[in-house]
Amino acid sequence: MGQVSFYLILLALALSKLSESERAELARSIKNGDHEAFKIFYEHHHESLYRYLMGKGISEEAARDLVQKAFIYIWEQRQQIDPSKSLQAYLFRIGYTRMLNHIRDNSKFDESEELPVIEDGKNPEDDLRAAELKKAIDRAISDMPEKRGMVFEMCFIQEFTYRETAESLGVSKKTVENHMGLALKDLRAALRQFDPEK
Repeated sequence: MGQVSFYLILLALALSKLSESERAELARSIKNGDHEAFKIFYEHHHESLYRYLMGKGISEEAARDLVQKAFIYIWEQRQQIDPSKSLQAYLFRIGYTRMLNHIRDNSKFDESEELPVIEDGKNPEDDLRAAELKKAIDRAISDMPEKRGMVFEMCFIQEFTYRETAESLGVSKKTVENHMGLALKDLRAALRQFDPEK
């Protein structure tokens, strides 16, 4: 995944209206086959995933199709869900991978040629905005208290489970959950300027 894409996923996660414990509970419910929980997850995230794919230059029709396929994949693979990890970040990774496959499969280039590099920004203004977003996220993480920043880095960036993080740092799982909740709150505040719905 490109670095700018990673930061866009992080932005979407930070601007999510659900708390960390609500997201974990929703993931648990979806894993257990709860249709209502899946509907809530869909309603919270389908529009942001659609906008993300459209921002990559994918056609409206293809973006809608890729969003549907990403959610179908989550539902079909729901028993593999780890509630201690971000289901939203997982959804965006699926969407991004499906988008790359779509571009590859619909490429007019000969298959023996390398897949063209996808530019994250379509123009200098998009590139500048992505650079500003990256800078704001990096600043928000570095401004966090040391332990909170460490927990966020381990859980979100290195994808440790809450339990693994707690064991590594010698703290309780609940402490890790609290740190993650506060870290996302910090990010949400720092990235408010990037919220299209603000």
